[in-house]
Amino acid sequence: MKTEIETIKNKEDILAIVIYSDYHKEGTNFFTPADFSQQLAFISRKKGDTIGAHTHKIIKRDIHLTQEVLLIKSGRVKVNLYDTNEQYIDSRELASGDVILLASGGHGFEFLEETQMVEIKQGPYVSDDSKVKIKGIEAV
Repeated sequence: MKTEIETIKNKEDILAIVIYSDYHKEGTNFFTPADFSQQLAFISRKKGDTIGAHTHKIIKRDIHLTQEVLLIKSGRVKVNLYDTNEQYIDSRELASGDVILLASGGHGFEFLEETQMVEIKQGPYVSDDSKVKIKGIEAV
């Protein structure tokens, strides 16, 4: 059964966090542990609310794992999730308005319809040489 927020785990490892399009909660709500290099939150404010102008301090961070966020703008996609040993764990079907944070392990995609996604991940970009191809369940 689809819930509004879903954390997909393999044992203690968080593989992905999904915010489905029907999620709504007032205020600012973070879903990621504080030590994740990519932070995921949902913000809902009423008309007239404000967030004061601010900048962020320069803080040196060591990032050892690329985490990425996908926003499904339109269409439907099946996301296949793999553990850190490259073993298939589970799949989720995402549709327009859904968001997923791919936190650890591997992932593959099967596009069920013409789909548009926005991808957000840490930089700087270091080329496709940073990817390790694994044998997935996707038809290739």
